[in-house]
Amino acid sequence: MKQERISKIVKIGGFSHIRSVYIGGNHPVAVQTMWKDRLCIEDFESAVVKIEALGKMGCDLLRFAVPDIQSAEVLGCLAEMVSMPLVADIHFDYKIALRCMDFPIAKIRINPGNIGNKDKTRMVLEKAAGKIPIRIGVNAGSLPPDLRERVDEGMDTSSALCEAAMREIAVFEEFSFNDFLVSMKATKTADIIRANRFLSQRTDAPLHIGVTEAGPLTAGVVRNTAALLALLTEGIGDTVRVSLSDSMENEVIAGREIVKAAFELAPENEKLRRRGVNIVSCPRCGRHGFDTHGFTDRWMSKLYAMDKDITVAVMGCEVNGPVEAKHADLGITGAGDKVLIFKHGEVIKTITADQADAAFEEELNKL
Repeated sequence: MKQERISKIVKIGGFSHIRSVYIGGNHPVAVQTMWKDRLCIEDFESAVVKIEALGKMGCDLLRFAVPDIQSAEVLGCLAEMVSMPLVADIHFDYKIALRCMDFPIAKIRINPGNIGNKDKTRMVLEKAAGKIPIRIGVNAGSLPPDLRERVDEGMDTSSALCEAAMREIAVFEEFSFNDFLVSMKATKTADIIRANRFLSQRTDAPLHIGVTEAGPLTAGVVRNTAALLALLTEGIGDTVRVSLSDSMENEVIAGREIVKAAFELAPENEKLRRRGVNIVSCPRCGRHGFDTHGFTDRWMSKLYAMDKDITVAVMGCEVNGPVEAKHADLGITGAGDKVLIFKHGEVIKTITADQADAAFEEELNKL
């Protein structure tokens, strides 16, 4: 389907040492994830290493839960150490948002269902004005009290999400604050799709899309894919987070792959185009002569961190090896006690299993 919705552009970061990420317009759909643990000062060194690795894998934004003032100060210190734009996720206490903005934190997320009255929102907007964008984050599980009651009485959840979002948008516009994004999240795929379709026709704000509390790896990827593909192929969605009860790395990988799949379905939408390695691998069966699972696990993070538009094939046997994967720029498979490395279906090296990783890396670096 041809893309019709072009949202306004919101710039995140781009001050001090923080790199810029542009959300909306015709800018690429940004992939983000959320830190899985509570931050401690003692964790800074390992946190910086992990954040850099996530950035190389294709994570554009990284969000942190900030439940109290102490957490805001810890996150603020971390933000001074990394170039990745960090996002503070605030519930209940507007003062936490105010404190976060004393540091180079690139974006604030607040929930209109629990942040407080209009005056509290106004104080946050006044401090953020001209400096820090804000995401209006509406969740089905934390709607304003009156909307929760109406949902209990039969109101459609997607309608309640939209109404909560439109109320907060009206407040932001009342105070002439334009640097905002909107998200509306629920656990049901249909609610996500309906809510975002509705809101996309009523605001030009960039939309952050995803399924909340989506579940463990397999279930979560399926639910997010169902919702996000439907929206992205319609031109709806400017940044995605694949929420999983799993690692941040897998959230980033899933986000990248969903955006890539959407581009294959809607190639006219340039927002969905992303550079990066395309990994294809066979599922493995009783014919396998090569450990596709182990090899893929060892190489996946490094491959996703490469800024190369290439296809890499990891195949299990001679049946689906060089011939079936002849479209691959580089591939590896096994036969008997030998490992074969091939390019575009042509075997270029025959080696032993203990030589496989080194030989594969040598050929990969040539591409």
